[in-house]
Amino acid sequence: MTRKPSTTSKLSTSKPSTSKASGSAAATARRAKAATSKRSPFFSFERLGQPLATRRVFIRRMAWSVVVWLGIMLFGLGIGIAGYMHFEGMSLIDAYLNAAMILSGMGPVGELSTTAGKAFAGSYAIFSGLVIVLATGVVLAPIIHHVLHVFHVMDDGD
Repeated sequence: MTRKPSTTSKLSTSKPSTSKASGSAAATARRAKAATSKRSPFFSFERLGQPLATRRVFIRRMAWSVVVWLGIMLFGLGIGIAGYMHFEGMSLIDAYLNAAMILSGMGPVGELSTTAGKAFAGSYAIFSGLVIVLATGVVLAPIIHHVLHVFHVMDDGD
């Protein structure tokens, strides 16, 4: 089986840009399109050569960050409620109160009576500290990225 030679050329026949700025802008646009088409719509930040995100995109990122923050906090609260109900035999409202107070950094409200409950409370307090740090990072990431990108865009303009 022989191969037929191709009749179309793979080389572009359009004129190359004479202006370096317009060629650079076209390359930036191609990179932006390629970068955004492959990434997830959630937490997709603009890259180094891309223009600053619009206010609408920034607000959408912040809204998504708050939704993720809320999910993380509800997950942490659910673990605390389940643990206090299981290890201390607390009612739902008392378990919620103790879990919410520890998750917010205030400490337990009621006296813990069992050794398992005390061990859970200590472990849950450590877990809660990590949850707060993680959730805060999720909410602050779009803000910090936007501010740093603004400074970078300002530097590129000079």
